[in-house]
Amino acid sequence: MSETVWLSDPRVAAIPINDGAEPLVDLRTVPSLRLDHRRADPAGQYAHLRAGVVDRLVAAQSLLPRGRRLLIIEGYRPPWLQDWLLFEHTASIRASHPDWTEADVLRRALLHRPPSALAPHVTGAAVDLTLCDHTGAELPMGSGLEAGATHGDQAHRTDHPGVDQPVRDNRLLLGGVLLAVGLVNHPHEWWHWSYGDRYWALRTTRPTARYGSTHP
Repeated sequence: MSETVWLSDPRVAAIPINDGAEPLVDLRTVPSLRLDHRRADPAGQYAHLRAGVVDRLVAAQSLLPRGRRLLIIEGYRPPWLQDWLLFEHTASIRASHPDWTEADVLRRALLHRPPSALAPHVTGAAVDLTLCDHTGAELPMGSGLEAGATHGDQAHRTDHPGVDQPVRDNRLLLGGVLLAVGLVNHPHEWWHWSYGDRYWALRTTRPTARYGSTHP
């Protein structure tokens, strides 16, 4: 698909799910993958992903050149947290645009914060990640994670033409290895990739999704 497909697109919700109950894997037990702790929760839920996604990330890691590593920021997200993030984002937009109707506020909020019923992270199929060097220092990617939610200079868009060449090269490197192992990207969030969820199914024209909502 060439047009932007948002996570809250009705076509995403229409995709049926055929979940074979594939287990979640704790990334803290996968030494070949580097895990960041900025979104760590006490229960460690952020560090979990479906086994099929983990296998693909390990394969993607092996495709990177020497001295480059994937840095996993967040995998699984519980439904209550997803809905709280939507509530918080909606309130922020409402405060910034007091002249908007409630329908306009919610429409804008849903572009970047789908409800838990549609969110890829609650399935364990989506991962927020970036690149780092062998020391763990992050490579320049042109914007911080979650920059898309602020609707700023659009540098969060994966193919934004205004980023400089080193950033473009890093995004192409990240995208190249992840696309090679079957993940898809949300084009307004360079850091957000998924495999097996309903968004992935729509983007890859699969008739069903592999993963539905789950929990560690």
